[in-house]
Amino acid sequence: MKLNADSLPRHLEGQLLPVYLVSGDEPLIAGEAADAVRACARERGFTEREVLHMDRGADWDAARAAVGTLSLFAARRLIEVRLPTGKPGVGGGRALTAIAAGLTPDTLLLILTGRLDREAQGAEWVRAVEARGAWVAVWPIAAERMVPWLEGRCRRLGLVADRDALEVLADRTQGNLLAAQQELEKLKLLHGSERITAARILAGSSDSARFNVGELTEALVAGNPGRALRILAGLRAEGGEPPLVLWATVRAMHELWTRAAGSEAGSRGRGSRPSFARLTARAVRVDALAKGRTRGDPWDELALLACELCGKAPLPMSAARLE
Repeated sequence: MKLNADSLPRHLEGQLLPVYLVSGDEPLIAGEAADAVRACARERGFTEREVLHMDRGADWDAARAAVGTLSLFAARRLIEVRLPTGKPGVGGGRALTAIAAGLTPDTLLLILTGRLDREAQGAEWVRAVEARGAWVAVWPIAAERMVPWLEGRCRRLGLVADRDALEVLADRTQGNLLAAQQELEKLKLLHGSERITAARILAGSSDSARFNVGELTEALVAGNPGRALRILAGLRAEGGEPPLVLWATVRAMHELWTRAAGSEAGSRGRGSRPSFARLTARAVRVDALAKGRTRGDPWDELALLACELCGKAPLPMSAARLE
């Protein structure tokens, strides 16, 4: 059986299956899904809980033995297997398949893992979970769904918020659901049942947007310097690596090269476009800065490169001396 985070609560009202797999990279939603299974298990008499951390090189024979061991303290047990990579390996996959198939009515299995890639989704152990229980796949909230998601969270908390206030909060926390939830809880504490306005959001919330390098490439190709610089700032604050960011920027350069050479050349309507030779020189300088062969800040140079890619007036490159 396949479920999602929205359908899980209603499902648990009617039944509790022997095994649940919760996968996904959204810690807030995945955590809430796991909590819902745990709460339902407690209500059904699964009063003992054992957690198994199965990292790379873990002893799967020991895990199988732990699941098969009778409890000395409670009639029913919840066995929680935490699988960070989503890839247990051949031995781990076989162990999970056997465990899922051999569960007794007094043992409930909860498997927690990150996002499963296409190969992992088709693994035998995942199919075994679906056959005996349910797989709850947690996916990121798309940008266009962020405001409705916030509206639902407000209803849960008893908050009344203006639409423009939620749009501001969505913009400031896009991609970071945990930060958005924390901001709403803080607003509840500060303002109670008072209406939440955009001014209150701006006054009280921090910018907690979470970006990735793919979004940077999209912003550069779209010619949006404001968004590109904001993403760069977010990546820098999150401890991003300049070489990876440069790679995403070069991807945008290649796409623009392809467009310029084909029928779409000039279709975006930018102002003066810098020469690709100049862009390449700027990218080479970023690479040298990132590798410590030139003095300076690679993030500053990445910002200048982003502006030039978006068609903004270029700044002169300072003479670089390789160390």
